[in-house]
Amino acid sequence: MSTTAPRHTDETGDNAYGISIFAGVLLAMLGGFHILQGLSAVLKDDIFVKGADYTYKIDLTTWGWIMMIWGVVLLLAGFGLLSGATWARWFAIVVASLNVIAQLGFVGSAQYPLWALTVLTLTIVVLYALIVHWDDGTQPA
Repeated sequence: MSTTAPRHTDETGDNAYGISIFAGVLLAMLGGFHILQGLSAVLKDDIFVKGADYTYKIDLTTWGWIMMIWGVVLLLAGFGLLSGATWARWFAIVVASLNVIAQLGFVGSAQYPLWALTVLTLTIVVLYALIVHWDDGTQPA
């Protein structure tokens, strides 16, 4: 009798199916968060307090447009993962890695550091889901 727990898989025996869906949905959600954050900076930039020591010395409206464009890139990476495209995993890993770097630069200067840390944590979860189960392959959602 085996003492190890059974490995849960889908009907084809490939557990990466659920993991790629999870990572794709989470990455698309992060893209939506970035779009909303950028939209709030563009439409009503008094939501964000203009502090004296921002890491990036740019106008809040410019930062908002950058965040919205970056959110669209994250959305595309998430939808690519959900479609099961072979290029999507590499693209998602690169995009999520760049998002981690951007969020690290934003944590110290953010008015809402807990929000930046939450986005950073969710991005690291996406990277973990994509990299740890690399050899399992993907299936289209």
